[in-house]
Amino acid sequence: MAEDGCGFGGLNTKWSDKFREECGIFGLYGPGLDVARLTYYGLFALQHRGQESAGIAVSTGDGIEVYKGMGLVAEVFNQTILRKLKGNLAIGHVRYSTTGSSSLANAQPLVARMRRGMIAVAHNGNLTNACSLRQKLSAEGSVFQTTTDSEVILNLLARSQNCSLPEALLKCMEEIQGAYSLVVMTEDQLIGIRDPFGVRPLCLGKLGEAWVLASESCALDAVGATFVRDLEPGEIVIIDSQGISYLHASPAHRPAHCIFEFIYFARPDSIIDGENVYLVRRELGRNLARECQVEADLVIPVPDSGVAAAGGYAEVARIPLVEGLIKNRYAGRTFIQPTQEMRDLGVRLKLNPIRPLLKGKRVIIIDDSLVRGTTSQRIVQMLREAGVKEVHLLIASPPVFHPCYYGIDTSAYGELIASRFPVNKIRELVGADTLYYLSLEGMLSTLRDGTTNYCTACFTGFYPIPLVRPEEAGKYSLAGRGRL
Repeated sequence: MAEDGCGFGGLNTKWSDKFREECGIFGLYGPGLDVARLTYYGLFALQHRGQESAGIAVSTGDGIEVYKGMGLVAEVFNQTILRKLKGNLAIGHVRYSTTGSSSLANAQPLVARMRRGMIAVAHNGNLTNACSLRQKLSAEGSVFQTTTDSEVILNLLARSQNCSLPEALLKCMEEIQGAYSLVVMTEDQLIGIRDPFGVRPLCLGKLGEAWVLASESCALDAVGATFVRDLEPGEIVIIDSQGISYLHASPAHRPAHCIFEFIYFARPDSIIDGENVYLVRRELGRNLARECQVEADLVIPVPDSGVAAAGGYAEVARIPLVEGLIKNRYAGRTFIQPTQEMRDLGVRLKLNPIRPLLKGKRVIIIDDSLVRGTTSQRIVQMLREAGVKEVHLLIASPPVFHPCYYGIDTSAYGELIASRFPVNKIRELVGADTLYYLSLEGMLSTLRDGTTNYCTACFTGFYPIPLVRPEEAGKYSLAGRGRL
């Protein structure tokens, strides 16, 4: 993980077989409401998007108070802390670090005092030109207290203090590149921003007379708010005592929504850009069955990410769907275990097969994605030890060939198994009798405008937003046209 603020897509997921979640953001403009407690509930619903740190900032009308800490939302906050956070508006953040180390200094929201008053920022995503902007701002006298790219945004806003905050935000959007959604809070305003490509999600909700912003609609449901709509790419929403107003930055040529929100990141009950996540995942499974029919006795999902796709597959293939792997929901993360023995034990602590159900059976295992292959290998081995006769591993997305630089913590090329080996070799390495990936066309057909409005860079290598890292020069097109 970068320590100098110039890194993108940290590589600390060496032992993870999944892309890590990005971050979750939440904002509430609610005079008269217990905004801190409601923000807590919203962050709790977004916990799947980040588990390293959590924070809430509240405007008292005369200033901004913030409390944040390392760990899960329920570990960071308690009743005493929430009672002390009183105000009329609040923003919150749960973090999984993609740029900057995992430390309390980098926990968000970030708060600063400016000429126009105090301001707080919570950010989901990654800036592809943060390193050059940071160097430029430092040369001009800006002081950085963290190693996260989110502080670049705060310093850009501080530099534009002779204009209104909405104007400063528009200027900021002209300078920053990458994928981002933001909630920004002053002492009397709540502002939501979505990048011009709409990569990272952000939606708007209504709670009585109050307004809510959140990374996913499941957070609106958690606080009893009604979903209004997703913010458009390049849109700025401003909420204050005068009501709600909208600004638009120059839009991108076309949207490039992150398709992995539907494959893995988002909660199944969320609606993102007009699509229900669960229904998309179930259709991914249906398309997988249409492309790859295997003679088997049972279909088993890898919990929890493969459940919806497995249901769709079983429906089309007409093979019984069973819960053959039981997940221990209280097990820790396997990717932080320091030794091979501990990592192997970590998988067994998380998942356990129902042996009498599986013994002697031909089973189809459905998972949402296969990134590194380590967990899949251990699951196949576990099933073999349980007496399974045949193991057919089917993946409800295409092979992941390329890293992501837009706010997802991914492995380098050398850690992506599909970029190193052909499918037959991967099948041998994980020990399966069959390995099949859903085609790109089969994936895109599950979404309206799937062929035009979604970022598929991790599958295709075509990056919609320019990559400007010096070390990437010559490796990628700066016009965002993919690998050279």
